[in-house]
Amino acid sequence: MNLEAIQKSVKEIITQIGEDPDREGLKSTPSRVAEAYKFLTSGYDQDCAIILNKAVFEEKNDEMVLVKNIDFYSLCEHHLLPFYGKIHVAYIPNGKIVGLSKIPRIVEIYARRLQVQERMTQQIADTIDKWLHPRGVAVVAEAFHMCMMMRGVEKQNSSATTSAVHGVFKDDARTRAEFFNLISQKNL
Repeated sequence: MNLEAIQKSVKEIITQIGEDPDREGLKSTPSRVAEAYKFLTSGYDQDCAIILNKAVFEEKNDEMVLVKNIDFYSLCEHHLLPFYGKIHVAYIPNGKIVGLSKIPRIVEIYARRLQVQERMTQQIADTIDKWLHPRGVAVVAEAFHMCMMMRGVEKQNSSATTSAVHGVFKDDARTRAEFFNLISQKNL
């Protein structure tokens, strides 16, 4: 990532909206924005293969594994404005499990990229499917989009929900219903 080029671009944006980029409060803004974008798009520098390589284990468990309420923050690729919320991930093992902390890491890798919620949800499900070959995987993302809240339709209380289901979550209504029931339950 070329931080210097980003700083130059941010300075130009500040100028073009009619502000003085050399004003005290704005003087360091270009470098702060560049560093923020470096962090907010750090998912491009991360690889699920490295994260998961030594965290997949043989296990005979065949019951649902669910990690819910995983907080995430991402940037909408259409307006570069944040969207944020919670993601719920479940899978039914088929001889392999993954360390539980790796599931939020997978979420983070995809959230820290310019995204659309629909694609991010599918990428998370596809990654778990690829690495674990489970009997099924289900992912639900619930998010608030600043591009809908701050501009455009300006609907502050609307949220978006997306899902991706594979295997038994897609084919078996009882398994799917169990998943949705579990994610709707209050936390501990």
